Amino acid sequence: MSADLSGHHDTGHLHDEEGHGSRKGYWIGFALSVVLTAIPFALVMTHPLSSQATAFLIMLFAAVQIVVHMIFFLHMNRRAEGGWSMMALLFTVVIVAIALSGSLWVMYHMNANMMPVPQEMGSMG
Repeated sequence: MSADLSGHHDTGHLHDEEGHGSRKGYWIGFALSVVLTAIPFALVMTHPLSSQATAFLIMLFAAVQIVVHMIFFLHMNRRAEGGWSMMALLFTVVIVAIALSGSLWVMYHMNANMMPVPQEMGSMG
């Protein structure tokens, strides 16, 4: 055992294992990620559902995959870093929601307001 500068003895562990994943955890996360990617891919390639239902299921699988990545690869939980990772998660969710909803709003209004009227197209020549 060696002593660090604070006088505490090193027990031979390089870091605390609580915040880090195990090999088994990484493999579970990887397998879930592959499945959550393969299912939407199969839905798009085989067209078993309507376009709207397929789009909804793809978004649902994407949301589940985000949660899988946060748990298995980013190791985010309520205990990590005294709650700061949850605050960072909430901030990120709010920013992403604002960016996505704002982008969709702008694209919808651009499409509705910027398309030329058929009568104007004939008089432009």
